[in-house]
Amino acid sequence: MADLTAIILTRNEEDYIAECIESIKPVAKKIVVVDSFSDDKTVSIAQEAGAEVHQHEFYNYAKQYMYAVEIADVKTTWILRIDADERLTKESAAELEKLCNENENTDVSGIVLRFYNMFLGKPMMHGGMYPWKKLSVYKAGIGNIEDRNMDEHIILKSGTTVEAKNDSKHLAFRGLTFFTNKCNWYSTREAMDYFEQKNVSTENADFKTRLKMKVYYKLPLGFRSWLYYAYRYYIRLGFLDGKEGQIFAFLHAYWYRFLVDAKIYEHEKMGTEFKPTGALK
Repeated sequence: MADLTAIILTRNEEDYIAECIESIKPVAKKIVVVDSFSDDKTVSIAQEAGAEVHQHEFYNYAKQYMYAVEIADVKTTWILRIDADERLTKESAAELEKLCNENENTDVSGIVLRFYNMFLGKPMMHGGMYPWKKLSVYKAGIGNIEDRNMDEHIILKSGTTVEAKNDSKHLAFRGLTFFTNKCNWYSTREAMDYFEQKNVSTENADFKTRLKMKVYYKLPLGFRSWLYYAYRYYIRLGFLDGKEGQIFAFLHAYWYRFLVDAKIYEHEKMGTEFKPTGALK
């Protein structure tokens, strides 16, 4: 076991939370769940699985996570940020334990985990979506989360990172209805982020944010979603994932990315105000 506290944010995750907790139990000394007032059995299942559970009103992931770190009163060396639909495998859990224990007293402050995405029952191994890498583990007091509405990342104050070699699982797909609703929910938050960052310096932002603000959003509306699809499906070989890969790339480009653009256009033309979306239901 590593000297590690795991933090999970939840909202109606009764079908996912138990397996998530079980996957991190061999590694984490403490597991803290912060729930956005689920109306299913998420809270009771998490408690029965051995997690410490708190409830807090949701505004966005960044603020919810900052609250979770505060309420967790972390005493361990490391913190693991993991979603309810993410899983450590037996191999990735053993590797994470080893990396944490080996680097307690080194200049390594963060550990990047790698995931594969499941979509329509198939792992997406092409299209630039694999491996999906995320700085998920960091030393307490050294990492902060970006205060953004969407696509927030852990930023380290100091130190270096190491990258895990074993894959973990990301089980974000729960049917096409849920997937498209989730994209709609996320698109509002990304459009809000666009306007918040439009006139703000991106000097200290991560590479992905700088690329979006300095290059992607400078392209014409409509063209950029087409370019995104061509990049994912053709250039990054998304077609090798079969029909599932085509649907995955198409929905990401022409539903999610184009919907973000449409909401930006709507706001600029109609002056409509964005309202807090609350937690994803």
